[in-house]
This record gives sequence, C-alpha cells and structure tokens, in this order.
Amino acid sequence: MTRQESVWDASPSLKSYTLSNFRQLPQIQELPEETRTEMEVVGHVLPFKANNYVVEQLIDWDNIPNDPMYVLTFPQKGMLRPEHYAKMEAALAEGSKEGINSAANEIRLQLNPHPAGQMELNVPTLRDGTKLYGMQHKYRETCLFFPSQSQTCHAYCSFCFRWPQFVGMDEMKFAMQEGEQLVRYVSEHPEITDVLFTGGDPMIMKAKIFSKYVDALIESRIPNLKTIRIGTKALAYWPYKFLTDPDSQEMLDVFKRITDAGLHLAFMSHFNHTSELRTDAVRAAITEVRNTGAQIRTQSPVLAHINDDADMWAQMWKMQTELGCIPYYMFVVRDTGAQHYFGIPLVRAYEIFIRAYSSLSGLARTVRGPSMSATPGKVQVAGTLVINGQKAILLKFLQGRNPDWVREPFLAKYDENAIWLDDLRPMYSEKFFFEDELERLRAPKTPQNPSSQN
Repeated sequence: MTRQESVWDASPSLKSYTLSNFRQLPQIQELPEETRTEMEVVGHVLPFKANNYVVEQLIDWDNIPNDPMYVLTFPQKGMLRPEHYAKMEAALAEGSKEGINSAANEIRLQLNPHPAGQMELNVPTLRDGTKLYGMQHKYRETCLFFPSQSQTCHAYCSFCFRWPQFVGMDEMKFAMQEGEQLVRYVSEHPEITDVLFTGGDPMIMKAKIFSKYVDALIESRIPNLKTIRIGTKALAYWPYKFLTDPDSQEMLDVFKRITDAGLHLAFMSHFNHTSELRTDAVRAAITEVRNTGAQIRTQSPVLAHINDDADMWAQMWKMQTELGCIPYYMFVVRDTGAQHYFGIPLVRAYEIFIRAYSSLSGLARTVRGPSMSATPGKVQVAGTLVINGQKAILLKFLQGRNPDWVREPFLAKYDENAIWLDDLRPMYSEKFFFEDELERLRAPKTPQNPSSQN
C-alpha cells in the first residue's frame, strides 16, 4: 500500500458547486427559496464556488445562517449594497444575458476591483521595457507571481480581495503563463529575495505544472533568491491535495526539491476560523507539508459575521502553534468588494487582536496585526493613546513602498468608525508623513519623471 492508501483509502473525489449547480445540494434545498434567490443575485456579481469538503465537513448546517464557514463560502445578501442588489435583481428579472452581464460589470467596476495601487503602481517592468502583467512588485524584497494555471481556487472565500480574478473580466486579471520572465526579472533585481506564488491558488495546479516554474527558479541558481512562498487556502479547503490526489506525493516531492536546494519554503496558509483546523484530513496534510522541510505560516483578515471574536482568534492561534504552524498576520478587510459587509472598525480590530494576543504563550506571539495592506504599504494599528487629553490611534508600517517608512510611527485622530487607512486623518498636520512621496510615486512616468519603485 502507498502512504495515502493505508491512511486515506476512503477519501473523496473533488466536487465543485457554483451558480450552475448549487441548488442540487440537499442542504441548500432545505433553505428558504428567498435565501436561494439572494445567493443567485449576489453570485452574479461576486464569485461563488464551494466544494464537497467544505459543504460536508466544515459547515454546520444546523447553525444556518450564522455558521461562520457558511458565511465564508456562500453568498449573503448583505454582500451587495442595496442599490447594487436592486440593480442585479432587476437585470435577472428581465432575463437578458447581455443585460445581466452589463449590470454585473457595471457594479463590479464600482467595487474598487484593484485596491492598493495594484494596477498602476505594482506592475513591474523588465530592463527592455516589457511590462509583466502576471507579476507584482510592491515591496523591495518580495515579488508576486501569478501563474495563469492558478487563477481559480478549490473554493472561494466570500470576502476575497482578489475576486476580479474569478468573474470573467479578463482585463481585471493578473496572470502569466511563462516562468522565463519571472527568472529574468528576479535576476535583474538583486534586491529581491522572496518570490511569492499566488493567484487564485497555486495549489490548484497539477504538480507537473507547478514544478516547471519551481524548477526554472532552482536551476537558474539566482544568488539573491532565498525564499519561495506559496499563498494558498488548500490546506483549509482541500487538504486531500497533499494526501490522496493522484499527484499528492509528486507535489510533496516538489516541496522537498525546494528545501533540498537550500531555499526556504514558506507555505503561507489562509485559515479564517478554528473550524478549518479540526478535521483529521487537515491535520494530516499539515504534517505531510511540514515533513518536506516547509514552514507553514498562517494568516487571515478579521471579518464581521465570521471571526470578529477574540476568544476564537486566541484558540485558533494556539491550535496552529500546537500543529507546528507559525501565526503570522491578522489583516484588516481590504477596501474592495464587500468591505462594507465584512469590515469592522480599526479600533475594534485592535481590541480583538490585543485581547487574543495577550492570552498566548510566547511561541504564538509571532503574529502581527491588525494590518492594512493599503496603497502605501502594510500599516499596523499599533494601539490607542491619549495625548494632552486627545485620543489618538498609533500606526506604523510593517512594510512600505519606501522601506524607510517602516522606521516612522505616526498618529491619526481617534475615529471609532474608521475601517480603513483612508478613513483616518492625521493628528497634527494636514497630511501623513508619507503622502507627498506617495503622490510622486503615483505621478505618470515620463522621460522627465522616470521615478519608480522598481
């Protein structure tokens, strides 16, 4: 018997559910027709995809509509603003495919599909002037790579800030098919130490496809490349990828090749709730991945309706540490898509973070947050304080477009309703200290103004 057959001989085959077939699920058929219709309205604007593992093992169907995994994967009416919901509902009632697509795209363009300067500031360029639309380079040491074969996931998170990758609007996508330009760009930029494979989800790829990209990096022996990162939800949504899928051992062998080559393999795993850590399958998959020499780091945004609970976060970080994972980030919901539904005030996010953090042992206090991945960089809410009788929010950069910004703490006026950096106002000046330089970075690049972060 193989390793998989001896332990997981009854593992399921992957089955996906989308708008075209989700009504076939017995669990969905038991929901009110109004709820099913709401799912269809929202699902025509924002992407929806679930699978049999999520449906059968992660969702508590006796706790609908409040179950966090249900909210995390199935469309909710509140994810669209009332005017957008009404527009999509009307288009569906008319029944014209052209009208439905037009209404959906019109709404999507109002949802800030590419936040934080992804299109205008992050797209890198080779020395010969070729723009690499399948990559992003925002922070000095790390570049992101979007393989064209990874532009989907085993299931979609309802809050996902990369939702434009999945809605059929090709002009919104980041994707690159060939790895040659990746190798060339990293070689041209000695400041880059880390390459992050992202998507979608790179672990949707077959091992033989993923290995082509990895082997190109390994065989190139780029002296500055030290770390390969994989951003993935696969451990949470389809752990069988590393247990019983036909190429599961082949994928694990790819991971081992990375670590055997002397590169650090950082497995950036997205876990949003303790429910995702309780199955036998996910625990076994974590063991298999760690056995390759990879280190699993965990991250998630704090989300209204799903995990805005300090006790849950503390328990989740403790469970992850016990499983040998490294708690890494608590994020703030990005200013895109359904931010109005999932976002919570920054001061509340900080309260949740610090209450959970204070109950951890030192080993789990590797986690950082709450952090906003905003246009200027990763901005952490570091606390609240009172200065001369005035309340303020203390902020600092964990990463910045200019690395020097990381050295500078700064203050914002206390605002109990602010949910994003753009909602905040400086404490003692008209602008935050980084804003003038950020505007220069945003200025159109011309022969007279050729400045760029890259």
